[in-house]
Amino acid sequence: MHFLSAIHTLHVQLYILMGIVMNIVIDTSAIIAVITNEQHKKQLITVTQGADLIAPSSLHWEVGNAFSAMFKRQRIKLDQAIAALGAYHQIPIRFSDVELGIALELASSLNVSAYDAYVIGCALKHNSSLISLDDGLLKAARKAGVKVKEV
Repeated sequence: MHFLSAIHTLHVQLYILMGIVMNIVIDTSAIIAVITNEQHKKQLITVTQGADLIAPSSLHWEVGNAFSAMFKRQRIKLDQAIAALGAYHQIPIRFSDVELGIALELASSLNVSAYDAYVIGCALKHNSSLISLDDGLLKAARKAGVKVKEV
């Protein structure tokens, strides 16, 4: 086992043994990478192993939107999307509502979309780290004081 991997595994095991669960807010880009077997899949699974995943309730609609965009670019077929959706439903995610007013304040102050504001708001609400493959979202999250997990 690689040294850093062993340290990460030990870190996760210590959290579990101590009864402390790490919360990580996950966004659509990370979910899509995992369920469609993109290059970051293995890293994302490793970084989130042993953590409780949290996402804003908007994640379902964002996943659907991502698939519809892939259909338009002819990057995926319906049967592939259905299979990926099955994988999505196997991921244990706790969904959390973010107040619309807070999301609008974040969208305005950070100059981000409402969807990015929901993710950042969710991380702030739960005092959790954020994992994403979206550099713009990560930059805005850092600006808002959210800790980010690097992939």
